[in-house]
Amino acid sequence: MLQGNSNNILLLCAAFQTLPMLGLCFFICFVAYCAGAGQECPKFTDLNFGNAVIGTNLKVQLLLYTRRNQNCAELLNEHNITTSTHLNVTKNIVIIIHGYRFTGSPPIWMDRIKNLLLEKEDFNIIIVDWNRGATTVNYFSAVNSAKNVVHNVKNLIDQMLENGASFDSVYMIGVSLGAHIAGFVGKAYSGKIGRITGLDPAGPLFTRNLANERLDHTDAQFVDVIHTDTDGFGFKEPLGNIDFYPNGGTDQPGCPKTIFGGSAFFKCDHQRSVFLYMSSLQQNCHITAYPCESYIDYRNGKCMSCNFKSFPCPTVGYYANKWKDHLLEKNPPMTTAYFDTSDKDPFCMYHYSLDIITWNKSTRRGFINIKIADNSGNTTESRINSDAAEFQQYRQVKILAGFPLDFGNISTIALTFSTKNTVGPKYKLRVLEMRLKSLSHPERIQLCRYDLILAENVESTFRPIPCHEMNMQDS
Repeated sequence: MLQGNSNNILLLCAAFQTLPMLGLCFFICFVAYCAGAGQECPKFTDLNFGNAVIGTNLKVQLLLYTRRNQNCAELLNEHNITTSTHLNVTKNIVIIIHGYRFTGSPPIWMDRIKNLLLEKEDFNIIIVDWNRGATTVNYFSAVNSAKNVVHNVKNLIDQMLENGASFDSVYMIGVSLGAHIAGFVGKAYSGKIGRITGLDPAGPLFTRNLANERLDHTDAQFVDVIHTDTDGFGFKEPLGNIDFYPNGGTDQPGCPKTIFGGSAFFKCDHQRSVFLYMSSLQQNCHITAYPCESYIDYRNGKCMSCNFKSFPCPTVGYYANKWKDHLLEKNPPMTTAYFDTSDKDPFCMYHYSLDIITWNKSTRRGFINIKIADNSGNTTESRINSDAAEFQQYRQVKILAGFPLDFGNISTIALTFSTKNTVGPKYKLRVLEMRLKSLSHPERIQLCRYDLILAENVESTFRPIPCHEMNMQDS
């Protein structure tokens, strides 16, 4: 790439008027350009499995990216940042810290998360490259190295604070072991750092640790955590001010279920936290979560009471801090939130509440399958499987539905009632009122249907009417 010195020589050349001098000058420019082209940008350390087997000693690189040098990092010196070309401490600072690296290769998500963040704002993005130290087959060694990374990150932040940065402007994103590193750094400042996001914080060797030995909600002004592998490499218990548990925090849709899925079987669930965070940076996907005591309660429709005006549901990922003010009323200020996702990037699931009032004299237990279609004939089916609902006469039953596609205008709704009994008589569910409400877009008009009979295992398709136009007319 053409370096600054070459640009200076070109400007000098323009000052000369005679052709011989111009020729000489442009020859010098050409040589300078070639020399500059040979200078490579600092890169994230690229190692391999052989390095992991041998083991690596800790060496930390601090790679700075801004909109001015988005594709060519500037290597920061933790002891002297005053000579930095691109660092501007008056702007917000994002520090990204990766985790354990079994294979030694750079994280596949690193460039993408950096670019997506820079699309949002002209941050100072600092990638903490501790691949030498994280790359080893000995996980215990990587944990020890992680604790030593804290010194490098703290020295950097100290330098920035001394030169005009504020605590509020510092935002750390830590992945796996990196989440605990961020926590240790936050503890060093008594929780004054603006925000920490933990992306599936590491569980092994941290699960039984006290708050001062792992990431904790007191480590920053706001701590949000996404748990995606609580039955594997991730941390199960809540750690932040708000802890998100997509799909219950365990098996993620689209990830291999058996060892025959190869390496993805081991890392897909763990990595999903990062990809969910990145999906929140995209314009077309803001995932809503629902504060709840458990995943079972969420799935059974017991946690749909958010009001988009006075008490909105939290948004997962980048915009999670918008929910910060709602946590001030809690003591301690901690909340768990659940949601389901689709199996493909950007993983959005669009949630609906289906409210049903039946008028059967006898109680019926069963399940409702829900499909919706738009005016173009596109259809999508709910991916959420709740427990059997109990339908009693004139009692409202709430059922949670989640669709991978978002239809702004729903043309038809199809409902199927089932008891899932293979033997015995078939039942009918007599619906007095059905109401479908979008939870992802609560400002949308609710859709209704009245006097509907659902025969067991028979799909009933109908056109709903807006609930504010209530009438008993068949549509």
